[in-house]
Amino acid sequence: MSGRLVARLNAVDAAASEQVDCIVRQMAKAQGVDEALKARDQMTWVGLMNNLRNAAEEVVLNRLIYR
Repeated sequence: MSGRLVARLNAVDAAASEQVDCIVRQMAKAQGVDEALKARDQMTWVGLMNNLRNAAEEVVLNRLIYR
């Protein structure tokens, strides 16, 4: 009733989004998914980035949300 729950949920959401972005960047760098690939084969790049984002979201959900 005092609004603390909404503030806490917003903080958790912001932290989760930040972690997902960081993990995606790290995974993309490790797998060689870069701007050169994007320029050369955009559909492959989109597919790989979607896979990386899904994997990163699963990691963050298990670490932050489901623990």
